[in-house]
This record gives sequence, C-alpha cells and structure tokens, in this order.
Amino acid sequence: MKNTTKTSKTNQEITVKKAICMDFFSAFQDLDPDRMLRLCRPEGKVSFIPLGSGFSGKIKEVGIGIWSALMDSFQDLENTVIDLQYNQAENEVACTVEIFGTQEKDFAGLPSQGKFFVSEHIFIFRFNEQSEIEEIKVFWDHEHFVEQLC
Repeated sequence: MKNTTKTSKTNQEITVKKAICMDFFSAFQDLDPDRMLRLCRPEGKVSFIPLGSGFSGKIKEVGIGIWSALMDSFQDLENTVIDLQYNQAENEVACTVEIFGTQEKDFAGLPSQGKFFVSEHIFIFRFNEQSEIEEIKVFWDHEHFVEQLC
C-alpha cells in the first residue's frame, strides 16, 4: 500500500509540474509576461543559452525583458507545446515547443522586414520544493532564427 501511495503522490507531483509548464506557455500565447512571472520563484534564474552569459539572470529582469520585447515585436506570437518530459533526478520538466510569428517591429538589432519565423525551442524548467519554477534554461537554433528574419 505504501508503494502505491508513494507512486500516486509522485505521479500527482509530476502532473502538477507539467501543468505549471503548460500554464507558462498559455501565458506566453496570451502575451502576458506578468502571468508567466507569477509561476516562478521571485528570485528565479533564466538562461538563454545560445546568447551567452550576458543573457542570464533573474527571470523577473532578464526573462521578462526578453519575452516582453519579443511579444512587442511579434504581436501574433504563438507556440505549440510538442512534448513534456519529467526528469525526477533533477526535478525538471523539459518542454519541446515550437514558437512562431511575424516580425512587426525591430527586435534585438534585427530590423523588421515583416517576415515570419518558426523555431523549435527546448525550455528546461527546474522546480523548487514549493513547485515554483526555480530556473529556466532555453535552447534554440539562433542562427536559423536570424536567417528567417533577414
């Protein structure tokens, strides 16, 4: 009985963490960075891996800054969650997500030419004991993203 109860509790915790990730991408889809932030620990960290260490820091500063600029420049920004995988050893959920939209304003030094992009991203969400997002690592093919917009 104890084993079944432990397994059930573990499965419930995994389901909760995956649901938090889905809520994050729902807020992203709704262009609502404040709602994204509410799912995270206030001092949580984010790293946009392809951009280097200068694009790592607090979610409430670096993350929200980049996501807000992206949402402002791509006002039809959308995403499709393709897969979610839980890693129990690291207390992480890896999400494969396709992000797409049409550039309407300049973004990160890229002048707007009204072009459409589609880019597969991997978001790795690490959670704390309160099931808050503690850390986010974001991976994508940045060169391909830039090629689509130039």
